[in-house]
Amino acid sequence: MAIVKMKHLRLVAMAEDRERILRLLQHMGCVEVDEVTLEASDEGLQEQLKDKLKRLDSHELSQAREEQTQAERALGVLKRTAPAKGNFLAPKPEVGEKELFQEETAKTARAQVEEINRLDARLSAIHGEEGKLAAQRTALAPWMELDLPLETASTPQVTIQLGTLPAAVSLEQALEALGAVGDLAQLTQVSADPDWRYCLFVCHNTQAQQGLDALKELGWSRANVREWTGTAAENDKRIAQELSQLADERTEILKKLSEMGDARPAVQQLSDLAQVNARREESRERLLNTSKTFLLEGWVPAESWPQLEQALSGYICACEVSDPAQEDYPNVPVKLKNNPFTKPLNMVTEMYSLPAYGSLDPNPLMAPFFILFYGIMMADMGYGLLMFLIGALVLWKKKPTGTMGHLCGLLVLCGISTFIMGAITGGFFGDFLTQLAKLINPNSTFALPALFTPLEDTMMILVGAMCLGFVQILTGMAISFYKKLRDGQVMDAIWEEVTWWVVFAGASLAILGVTNLVLIVGGVMVVAGPVITGTGFGKITGIFGSLYNHITGYFGDILSYSRLMALMLAGSVIAQVFNTLGAIPGNIVIFILISFVGNALNFALNLLGCYVHDLRLQCLEYFGKFYQDGGKPFRPLDLNTKYYNIVK
Repeated sequence: MAIVKMKHLRLVAMAEDRERILRLLQHMGCVEVDEVTLEASDEGLQEQLKDKLKRLDSHELSQAREEQTQAERALGVLKRTAPAKGNFLAPKPEVGEKELFQEETAKTARAQVEEINRLDARLSAIHGEEGKLAAQRTALAPWMELDLPLETASTPQVTIQLGTLPAAVSLEQALEALGAVGDLAQLTQVSADPDWRYCLFVCHNTQAQQGLDALKELGWSRANVREWTGTAAENDKRIAQELSQLADERTEILKKLSEMGDARPAVQQLSDLAQVNARREESRERLLNTSKTFLLEGWVPAESWPQLEQALSGYICACEVSDPAQEDYPNVPVKLKNNPFTKPLNMVTEMYSLPAYGSLDPNPLMAPFFILFYGIMMADMGYGLLMFLIGALVLWKKKPTGTMGHLCGLLVLCGISTFIMGAITGGFFGDFLTQLAKLINPNSTFALPALFTPLEDTMMILVGAMCLGFVQILTGMAISFYKKLRDGQVMDAIWEEVTWWVVFAGASLAILGVTNLVLIVGGVMVVAGPVITGTGFGKITGIFGSLYNHITGYFGDILSYSRLMALMLAGSVIAQVFNTLGAIPGNIVIFILISFVGNALNFALNLLGCYVHDLRLQCLEYFGKFYQDGGKPFRPLDLNTKYYNIVK
């Protein structure tokens, strides 16, 4: 239950062993490889090192990333064309490390990926061709009744032109305009739609220009069909045949793809292999290399170093490990080591920010409060039972890792807390059992036993919530006091935490009527602190600043914990409202249906709402007292995969 101690690793080894050593580090998964930095005070030496130490090119990295991209694309195609019958609770399948790196399996998978992506590319091309042909059919549709080949051109004596007129212009109006020019022009309407009239214009060249000018004044526009050969009907028939052929080809391709679902495991394994290779190549790029050797720098947990040292003993290499200096702490990666009770709280810590290296692990300090507060806000046996069953079922069946695993573990712990608080307050989906008993027997007085209830003991719950908040704030102050003493900040600890502990104790004794002396001592310490530590006029302003900031700060923080009561009351009332609405018709089936829908909605809202408010109490009211954030996560070179669990 602490931040794992890290050691800085520097390793020099033979270039011929570079690939094997990187694979060893990836197999062990305990080293985060850093960019190598050289410190040389002599500028001439720096220039010599620059010339001799090189970073390797990224060809293999680009290749691995491209392979993963292609594999993921192929999986996307299979998901669309050959969907698998998935089981949400099924755990990730396992594959041996040797099997993952087996070249023959990877070669077969690459061929399958290439074929799947080729077929998908052809599908996309077919879609584009179909769109183009459909547009051509649309353009030809108005000219279907025209027997004249579309490529018919004008002659030296006659001008022939296809074009359109606005539908608002009548054919008689157009003919009248042509008649005013002469009697050597003819306009024939081929078809019409609500917007346009599609016409054939034929005219002797002596009057053609005047006739076209007259039509242009009415909105004449020449149709762009000169690239076609044959009549519109002939072209439409040809296009229909091409569309039919494309449809047949598309059907055949989809059939092939639907039959390639069996390739999914191999493609997934290839994607994982490419991801693993990419991670290794990323680390390889961080090394500095000569023609004979290479230099690696990184971080290794102190507890893993003996095993790593033993594994590296079989290679010709020189290793140096050292503890990080205080000034290097911001660059040291953070790894948390927790037990099963506190590990799920990693989800909360990582969402906020990891603790800085050298500070305190907040998980064991936060876990009791977070779990207790969540149970207080939810406070229902039915909801707690659901949370516990859902979390336990997913953990048992799916065996998730990472954030999903932390979430399910947190559901189990908070579900237990919620069930206990529900038993204390007598809530089981609100007053579901009481309402059900009354429907069965109107004279029933059945009710679950309770020490107190949100509706009847609201003030007591409010006071209790703020008292719990005060306890958490005092705990935060105690942790801060310990940190300051550990870091040698004794006076800060006395004038901050000790002073206000004396004030709190004095106020409590004064309220109980025991003595006012302790409160007076606390007041003197509040005034003395800024006077002793301040300078100049700051001695006076420091007194008022300390009083204002601490009194309003502590009062506001304690008042924030009233949300424990508010959410407990809101959840209980909403559940009871839905149960009452369901009981009004007097029918058990209707009651169960309405109660189920209402409680499901209430459960979903409170599941998220309680988490957000609980997180706020921890991050603002609690962490503000002692938490030092800013840590960067420990990301070792490892066999990280998406689809398979690697058996080493």
